Amino acid sequence: MAKIVVGMSGGVDSSVAALLLKQQGHEVIGVFMKNWEEQDENGVCTSESDWADVREVCDTIDIPYYSVNFVKEYYDRVFSYFLSEYRRGRTPNPDVLCNREIKFKAFLDFAMNLGADALATGHFCNLGIAPDGRRQLLRGLDANKDQSYFLYMLTQKPLEKAMFPVGGLTKAQVREIAEKNGLVTSAKKDSTGVCFIGERNFKLFLSQFLPAQPGEMRTPEGRLVGRHDGLMYYTLGQRRGLGIGGIDGETDGGRWFVLAKDMARNELIVTQGKDHPMLYCKNVEGEGATWIAGEAPAKTFDCTCKFRYRQPDQQVRVTLLEDGRVHVEAKEKQRAVTPGQSMVFYQGEVCLGGAVADVILDGGQVD
Repeated sequence: MAKIVVGMSGGVDSSVAALLLKQQGHEVIGVFMKNWEEQDENGVCTSESDWADVREVCDTIDIPYYSVNFVKEYYDRVFSYFLSEYRRGRTPNPDVLCNREIKFKAFLDFAMNLGADALATGHFCNLGIAPDGRRQLLRGLDANKDQSYFLYMLTQKPLEKAMFPVGGLTKAQVREIAEKNGLVTSAKKDSTGVCFIGERNFKLFLSQFLPAQPGEMRTPEGRLVGRHDGLMYYTLGQRRGLGIGGIDGETDGGRWFVLAKDMARNELIVTQGKDHPMLYCKNVEGEGATWIAGEAPAKTFDCTCKFRYRQPDQQVRVTLLEDGRVHVEAKEKQRAVTPGQSMVFYQGEVCLGGAVADVILDGGQVD
């Protein structure tokens, strides 16, 4: 019997993770992490309701529970990065950094200080052992819910202490287990978006921290077609919220899409139609490459890649460059690869690691 700390979010996945470990005879401790203190648009602190659900679940399955505050660590290690990326006109993925810096670093240290043998979470992924004995991060059984993409920055040390009890289940099975065991979270809606923003208006939230700099919307040919509210509010390939109406003297050419951001001129480059050549590329340079095994499989290797979460696997060739940079060449053209987003590499079920898209070497990047 092992002593296991379960990171409990107030959702159904972590609730069932704790339940399964308790049923297996382990000594289980539920711990709720508080990473954000701000109230939502209705003046409600959503973490309070999540904490209430955690307490009720722990009472139901009869395990002790604690709450730990990582607000300062989260701001310093994750949110500051989030803001700096938006200042650069990029679209970051703070959930990836949160997993490395908070859940599997600060929180893992907390669990070990409690005398735990392992830290469990409700992530839909699995663990394996390579022939050389190193830990592997594997995809979750439920392909629609697989979360290995968000854990690609983990290394051997945290994976040696990690457990993912629901990785071998489908989401439907998780909800069924929760319902059968009377867990209050059984029908709770999955959280969406960035954890500290939740269901709030993204533009309103971001404007509280970064000053907006409105500017012009232009076509690639330089024709003025509207004004934008601030480049930070837009991402490549976006079509909603552009607010471009009909243009005098022209027939309707279809919906408008974001092609690129010209940071030097503070201009948003847009076009009508989703298949403009500027939206596509085959070559991307990434930064900050990390490898779960501690090193890449080779100097140059073939694998599959997800350029964004839920994207079907894409065939690519990865070449290591200097200073943690990589060159990724896709077999097929990729649409709207976005600087700041994670490119995550796989070989079959094994997640190899990944990098952050930095420079689009062909397609719509504006220097």
